[in-house]
Amino acid sequence: MLKDVCIPIPGFGEEEVAELHLKIGDRHISYDFRLESFPWDVEDDSKKKNDENSKSLERIERLKKAINRYDKSWELLQIFNPPENAKYIQVLFRKKK
Repeated sequence: MLKDVCIPIPGFGEEEVAELHLKIGDRHISYDFRLESFPWDVEDDSKKKNDENSKSLERIERLKKAINRYDKSWELLQIFNPPENAKYIQVLFRKKK
């Protein structure tokens, strides 16, 4: 049984909400998705150590806090792999039903 479908949406920008209408047989189903961008770059933080392990841990901890503080009416679906030297990381949420 197919549970997931990946649909590329070209030009989908930061802070946009997509609404997906799906028809399965005679049933119509709606989903709301939100793609959010959270800070990923830690270069400006002079208090922290400069090694890569410390930077990675700081990034992960900051993202974890942001996700935990996020509107609870949305559920986390996916965290996208940021490109090298990215300033932001994108996270996909779906509105809970």
